[in-house]
Amino acid sequence: MSGSLYEGYKDALRRGHVAALRGHLDVALAAYGEASRIAPGRALPHVGLGGVLARLSRVEEALAAYRTALDGAPDDEGALRGQADLLAAEGRPAEAAASLDRLASVLERAGRMADACDVARRALELAESRGRRRLVQSLVGRLRESSGDPTAAQALERALSVLEIDPVTAPGPSATADAGGPPLADRAPHPKASQVPPPDPIALSRAFEAAVDAGNLDEARKQAVASAAAHRAVGQFHASIDACYEALAIAPADPGIHFALAQLYLDRGWRTLAADKLVLIGRLAQLTGDTATRARLCDLAVRRFPDDARLAAMCLTAV
Repeated sequence: MSGSLYEGYKDALRRGHVAALRGHLDVALAAYGEASRIAPGRALPHVGLGGVLARLSRVEEALAAYRTALDGAPDDEGALRGQADLLAAEGRPAEAAASLDRLASVLERAGRMADACDVARRALELAESRGRRRLVQSLVGRLRESSGDPTAAQALERALSVLEIDPVTAPGPSATADAGGPPLADRAPHPKASQVPPPDPIALSRAFEAAVDAGNLDEARKQAVASAAAHRAVGQFHASIDACYEALAIAPADPGIHFALAQLYLDRGWRTLAADKLVLIGRLAQLTGDTATRARLCDLAVRRFPDDARLAAMCLTAV
């Protein structure tokens, strides 16, 4: 790029940034578009276009701009963050989490462990999976070595609040089934669970895998949820969580699975995690217009989380 072209590119970018900051979105679009024509291979103008188009609710055009940026610069942080934020806002958590997975890998390679941990944690919150949980656990282990770094300490605290790694003092499964949702969430563990033979993990795993191999994803989801219920009934918390993750990998927006996870969190006394999960369920219900799920959520919120302002606001808008 010649000197004069480069100066024109920088000027167009500057005008785009200033217009975007001032809310002059049409002017920003024109300026970023000019910059992208001068230097089509550079990511920054396309990231700028994506951000402005997102603010204008032109979702597919914004996603296309982010894809163009990533075609030329697959590791561009701005494009990956913008893409993930927009997908999450549009109720597409699995796709948003996939973008965050890529970004976490980029940040980890760059040695930015605290940022990588925050991004990986957010991906886990959006779409639970054992792989994402293992990544957050690995990053937590590396952050523990960064003694004296306040940024690392804060990222570590945020990650641990999501992981809740086997606290010694955590209460065991309770007999209260508040989160609702058959077959897992409406059924509290049997008071004589210790007398019930434990579920056969091999049989449950084979049934799930057979359904996946046959391409029957709905049956696979049902098998995973049934496995979660069976494990929970005899107090096998982690096995039940893993089964929920398997179900979410097939149906990431299924509110029943999210309710099941909320119940498991309540079983352990993890009220903050349970409330956060219910907020996610509320957002999914708002996006899909699922009035039955919102009613179920609000019933639970009134009984168990009457002081949670986020849930109260969701339920007020549902009236």
